[in-house]
Amino acid sequence: MLKTMRIAAVHSPQGKIFGIVENDSFRPFSVGGASVRDLRHVIKLTGEGQATPEYGPSIALARAKLAAPVGPLAKNVICVGKNYHDHAQEFARSGVDQSGDKQESPADPVIFTKSASSLADPFQKISASSDPTHTVDYEGEFGVVIGKRCKNVKRADALDYVFGYTIVNDITARAVQQRHKQWFLGKSLDGFCPVGPWLVTRDEFGVPSEQELATFVNGERRQFAKLAGMIFDVPTFIETVSAYVTLEPGDLLATGTPAGVGIGFNPPRYLVAGDEVRISISGIGELVNTFV
Repeated sequence: MLKTMRIAAVHSPQGKIFGIVENDSFRPFSVGGASVRDLRHVIKLTGEGQATPEYGPSIALARAKLAAPVGPLAKNVICVGKNYHDHAQEFARSGVDQSGDKQESPADPVIFTKSASSLADPFQKISASSDPTHTVDYEGEFGVVIGKRCKNVKRADALDYVFGYTIVNDITARAVQQRHKQWFLGKSLDGFCPVGPWLVTRDEFGVPSEQELATFVNGERRQFAKLAGMIFDVPTFIETVSAYVTLEPGDLLATGTPAGVGIGFNPPRYLVAGDEVRISISGIGELVNTFV
């Protein structure tokens, strides 16, 4: 795999294109003079045994408009819920969980999906008003991007199938989530899945359990956890999903959120127009979005 720290996507006159971030510059991949517009092509281009990629002219990162560093997604974002003990407890107390399973520590991973159409960019303005129930909530999460086709993968081998890691905000309309029992609608509104700011390749990121996640709303820290605190770690998540669903290069997985979401407060602290949500994960960076 290419020894690079960060793979990013930017909006260009030709559409969304992929490249690498070096220092303060974006270097777009180039194949025969053409830009690369699909993460699956990036994964193949930077795979083991491949020649050194070619690049187009660099541009200053400060002048680039970052795009979600994934896609086009071939399937929904695959997510695991209630994956930190403290969040599982606050979620059970909130009354939002109407799935019929009120376990504070699930015996098996709780799997759901977010629509591919919910994908949003770093710094993109997210419409809080698109939720008619006015119960928009944030969920800072560690994102995993699959690098190789996998089916029936064993836990011990699972990380070999990971291409890289990113940050996901699993934005949720809580009243919609509660009303419909299943979580798909409440989590799939347009723009309710910001991803970024870039993708860090597995070889450069290291061991996920050694990293930390924090979420800030208007500068106030609301969430903090070590990724080691997951109930079901990344290898277990991949093993569980791949037992039933074939995972393909470019698929995005979101690994759950720790305590401190808006629904956990009394009264709940939902997001409103003007709020800024900043999610940081050590070893990756910060994903920032404002709400309008």
